[in-house]
Amino acid sequence: MANTYVNAKVDLTSTGVTTLYTCAALTTGIVKSILVSEDSGNADTITVTLTTAASAVFSLFKTKSVGANATVELLTEPLVVQTGEILKVTAATANRLHVVASILEIT
Repeated sequence: MANTYVNAKVDLTSTGVTTLYTCAALTTGIVKSILVSEDSGNADTITVTLTTAASAVFSLFKTKSVGANATVELLTEPLVVQTGEILKVTAATANRLHVVASILEIT
């Protein structure tokens, strides 16, 4: 088994659902951190979901508040993402939030 540390990052320039991370075939992703930074000086909210390989959608954070010019760590414990699963993020307002996830991939 190989261990590789990666990060996934996205600037939420729209209010559409945006893929943050997709777990590759024959891989397990251990998400250690999901940081959300607000950079416009206006408080906002973010929604985070996990979509399974069978396309079922699970809500992880629903309209989680992020203060103006603040950074929020969403996870208090690691999150396991299995092969084919997708972490998706959605901002309430465009051009305010940046998201960075730190992930250990095990193959």
